[in-house]
Amino acid sequence: MLLISCLLAAATLPQTLPPQPPASMSSSTLAQREKSLNAVFSDYWEQQLKDSPEFASTLGDKRYDDQLSDYSAAGYNTHLEHDRAFLDRLGAIDAAGLSAQEQLSKDLLVRKLVDEQEEARFKPWELPVNQFHGLHLELPQLVPQLSFDTADDYDHYVSRLGKVPTAFAQISDSMMTGMDDNRVPPKYLLEKALVQVNTLAQQKPEDSPFALPLKKFPASIPQTQQAEIRQQVLKAITMQVLPAYARFGRFLSAQYIPHGRTEPGIWSLSDGDAYYKFLVRESTTTDLTPDQIHKIGEDEVAKDEAQMLVIAKKLGFADLKSLRASIPNNPKLHPTSPEALIAVYRGYLDGMRPKLPQLFGRLPKAPLDVQAVPDYMAKNQAPAYYQHGTPDGKRPGMFFVNTYNYGQRPLTMAETVAYHEGLPGHHLQIAVAQELTGIPEFRKHNYYTAYTEGWGLYAEHLGKDVGFYTDPYSDYGRLEGDIWRAIRLVVDTGVHSEHWNRQQMVDYFHEHSSVDETAVQSEVDRYIAIPSQALGYKIGQLKFLELRARAQQALGTKFDIRGFHDTILDSGALPLDVVEQRVNAWIASQQGSKAQ
Repeated sequence: MLLISCLLAAATLPQTLPPQPPASMSSSTLAQREKSLNAVFSDYWEQQLKDSPEFASTLGDKRYDDQLSDYSAAGYNTHLEHDRAFLDRLGAIDAAGLSAQEQLSKDLLVRKLVDEQEEARFKPWELPVNQFHGLHLELPQLVPQLSFDTADDYDHYVSRLGKVPTAFAQISDSMMTGMDDNRVPPKYLLEKALVQVNTLAQQKPEDSPFALPLKKFPASIPQTQQAEIRQQVLKAITMQVLPAYARFGRFLSAQYIPHGRTEPGIWSLSDGDAYYKFLVRESTTTDLTPDQIHKIGEDEVAKDEAQMLVIAKKLGFADLKSLRASIPNNPKLHPTSPEALIAVYRGYLDGMRPKLPQLFGRLPKAPLDVQAVPDYMAKNQAPAYYQHGTPDGKRPGMFFVNTYNYGQRPLTMAETVAYHEGLPGHHLQIAVAQELTGIPEFRKHNYYTAYTEGWGLYAEHLGKDVGFYTDPYSDYGRLEGDIWRAIRLVVDTGVHSEHWNRQQMVDYFHEHSSVDETAVQSEVDRYIAIPSQALGYKIGQLKFLELRARAQQALGTKFDIRGFHDTILDSGALPLDVVEQRVNAWIASQQGSKAQ
């Protein structure tokens, strides 16, 4: 899973679409129109960085290091006004004669901006916090992504910390508006978020994740100045950050949590069914309905179980149930320490690296590191996730492994998760995108769940292609990872469309997998907290496999796996329908070159 942050606030859906190109723009020369288009792309990117200074900082852009996003309703409305202005400018540019990449960039930006306008009618700003994401988690997660090279960096950081109380006040106002509109997350999820908030609020300033920049100073800063900086940072944490967390915790406990909804499914909101359909379309970039996705999930679960049964019998078990029951009690399949768990993941990544040239013509330059999920969020986090590095490679991509309750986490899935989160999964795809040239900056950082997570799941399969999963338990774990994502199609649509309760989700997981109890509990809560996000994995993977089979059938012995993969990756993240168009064009070009 790729961990991303979102800016959430308030807005209303605009009633007009971009105007048709005026005659003056239509008659402009191609060079003039290309210049106008590139100006829109540049201005849009700069506005994105300004509107989301935290995101800018994660990219190594220090211009806004002393700022936090405006999380207020007014701030979100302003953001949407900017987007409508960009839509107007894009609509005024005649596309005739533009290159294929220019046309694609224009189409992608229009699509993104229109989707954001449409989502605004569902008021996502009123639901900014749960146990899986929100300001209370995003702020400490930001800290290790920052770079501290000079004393000015610390000054900017102190200024940013001073804005934390305002940010919490802004989202609290939004949440109170949500209470008035009966748009509140499930109560039990908010109780988990409260534990997270209070854990951070009650830490000593020097032990807080906000004090991380004090652990190591640049050699260029004198000792005397280091002492002064330490005092300023700890003062900001003590006087601004921790009290803000404590106030937010009291707000959650006294005012917000009592209003939490009792039903887990988003259908229980007044416009929940329509909102879920929108989210499904956004997450999958397809027109599949929740009912269709539910059925796809059931079919994929059955297919995976048939393959898993073959492995179970090879291992000497009569059926899947017996194999699944044996895994929790097999000490060889569980790590003995957090460090041992992390070492297993690193070992699989080290084995994959020399195999990558067999699969890809283009490889990323950016390094990859593996670390443990921070303690303050580990209990309710996924088993693993990826966090992008900086485009210049100064901060590596980070593969986070959840070591909470490590003894209950089976190693059967470690190999497949390593390929998903690291290589050739998220790190390879995202780092390649960041290093692309000849496309606008916004496309290097585009995110579509079905593409990015679908690629991660497809990448798990690539380990099989290069001869890995030699241990039958690891091969079983590969299928366990696959069925996990198939189960998601069933339980996510189950709770949000078919009115399942939480226990039905848990029971379905246990009936069809040996996913450990810790992961099952956090996963079902994740699907409840983030409707539809989990659908993109399997839907995306199935599309990549479908396109690969199509190319292999069309090209026969001329099929080049490296060319296929480079075609998938050479334009950054894309909607699945666009990926299909590009692969079809690649197949046609290969057939044409073969004919010559």
